[in-house]
Amino acid sequence: MFSCSKGPNDTGTQYAPQMYDDPSYEALKQADYNKVNPGRMNMRVPAKNTIPRGKLAYFNHIPKNDSLNQADALKNPFVANAQVLEEGQVLYERFCQHCHGAEGKGDGKVGVVFKGVANLQSDAIKAASMGHIYHVITNGKGRMMPHGSQVNPEERWKIALYVKNTLQGAGEQATEVNSEAATEASSSDGDNVQQSTGTPNSQ
Repeated sequence: MFSCSKGPNDTGTQYAPQMYDDPSYEALKQADYNKVNPGRMNMRVPAKNTIPRGKLAYFNHIPKNDSLNQADALKNPFVANAQVLEEGQVLYERFCQHCHGAEGKGDGKVGVVFKGVANLQSDAIKAASMGHIYHVITNGKGRMMPHGSQVNPEERWKIALYVKNTLQGAGEQATEVNSEAATEASSSDGDNVQQSTGTPNSQ
């Protein structure tokens, strides 16, 4: 009875707050100050110079807000063989076809409703490098939103190969390196797109 109140916004007094506020440390819940971590927060900044597991040998240096000119320096680590192109087609149909259309003409079901979808068969896009396509998939361009969170680096390169070789028939050559070079390292501020080099990090 003592914990009740007539106020509509009053939740009353908690008889056993430990039942509601778990004393264990959870990264996204801050019931009380953490007495161990710096800043008294549960979330901690990764140690300096650490690299996420599985993302070694991929380095970023192109800001997402920079012009696409620097993207031309990016090199696709995959070769346009039957398996890679088949995987690229599946990924294209899953993530791109609804806007760009089955043949890349910008006539997908979404592209018909929302104007401004790029025609991948146009001369301008045919003249663009494979790194350009990778950069746009990662960070978006115009009305196209970034797909970096939905499509991992290896998948982006496979889509780029499929677009260049199958849809455009350009047959742009790629340098064959270890597939680990296609994995992307998390940048310190999340705002960089880097170049695949295939060179292991010594740190």
